[in-house]
Amino acid sequence: MPTALDKLIYQTTQKMRSAWYSAHYAAAMRSAPSIEGPPEGPLPSWRTVYDDLNDLLERDWQNVREGLYPAPLPADTGPITSARKSFAFFRDLSAVNRRRQAGDGQEVFNPDLRGRYPRYFLQNFHYQSGGYLTDESAALYDHQVEVLFVGGADAMRRQCLGALTAFLQTTAVRKANHLDIACGTGRFLAMLKDARPRLRVTGTDLSQPYLRETQRNLADWSRTGLVHANAEELPFADASYDTLSCVFLFHELPQKARLRAAAEMARVLKPGGRLFFLDSMQIGDRPDYDALLRRFPVAFHEPYYHDFITSDLISMFEESGLRILRTQREFFAKLLVAEKPGRLTTD
Repeated sequence: MPTALDKLIYQTTQKMRSAWYSAHYAAAMRSAPSIEGPPEGPLPSWRTVYDDLNDLLERDWQNVREGLYPAPLPADTGPITSARKSFAFFRDLSAVNRRRQAGDGQEVFNPDLRGRYPRYFLQNFHYQSGGYLTDESAALYDHQVEVLFVGGADAMRRQCLGALTAFLQTTAVRKANHLDIACGTGRFLAMLKDARPRLRVTGTDLSQPYLRETQRNLADWSRTGLVHANAEELPFADASYDTLSCVFLFHELPQKARLRAAAEMARVLKPGGRLFFLDSMQIGDRPDYDALLRRFPVAFHEPYYHDFITSDLISMFEESGLRILRTQREFFAKLLVAEKPGRLTTD
C-alpha cells in the first residue's frame, strides 16, 4: 500500500513534470504564427485547464493506491536525455512553424509510397517533421505530445491502462493475450508491461520507424511481439485476442477508415473480450472546451479531427458488433470500454 510519502513524491514530481512541459508549450506558442480568425466561442482559462489536470492526477493516484499499476517513476528519463529531447524539440520548431505558416501538411507525400501506405497516412500530422515516416519523428513524438498536453499525456494513457488492468484482475483472463492497435512508440505497451510483466502482448503500427522505437522501449520485457500492419486490415484470425487497446488513433483517420478499423477490432476480439479505447474528447463532452477543440485542427494540421469530434463513436462501435460498457472524459481524452457479446474463455 502506498504511503503518505509516496503520494507526496508523486504529487511533487507530477507538478514538476507539468511545469517542465508547460514551459515548452509557452515558449512554442510565443514563436508560433498567429491563427487567422477568432475562436468559435470563449477559450478555457489556464486555471480551468490546470484544475482539470489536477483532477486527472488525483484519479491517477487513486488507481496507484488500488494497485492497478505502479506509480510512475519520478523521472522517466535522466537529465541528459531530457535536455537532449528539449533541444531537439526546439531545433525542430522553426520547421514546424514554417509549415504552419504555409498551411503545408503534405511535405512528406511521395507518390511512390502510395502502394505501401494509404494516402491519408502520408501527411505531416501536427506539422511535425517527417510525418510518421522517420526515426527522428519517432524519437521526438512522445516529448511533443506531452508538451501539447502540458504533461498530462501519460496520465491520460494510464486511465486506459487502469481500466484494462482492472479487467485483467478477473479470474477468467489471467492468461490473456493482448493486442495494442496503432502502438506508435510503444508508450502504452511499456506501461502495460510495467504493470503486468508476464502478459503476452502484441503491438501493430503502420509506421516502421515507430515500430523500431517501440522495440527499443520494450527491450526489457519478454512475451512481446510487433507486427507492421494497418488497423483497417489486421493480419490476425477471428477471435484471436482477449483484450485490445487503441490509443490516440481514430482522430487521425478519415471516416471510412475508422469504420473499417472498428470492424476489424470486433473481428479479432474474442467473445466476452474487451476493447479499451482512448482518443480525443469530443464536442459536448465538456462544453467550455468546445471552442478549443474546434481550433485545434487549424493550429496542428489534423485534417480528420473535426469530423472525429462530431462523430457518434458509440453507434460506430455498436454497429461493428461491440457493446459499450463505459465512457468517461479524462482531461482532453475520452475513454471508452466496449465488450464483444459472449463468454470469454482462455487457454
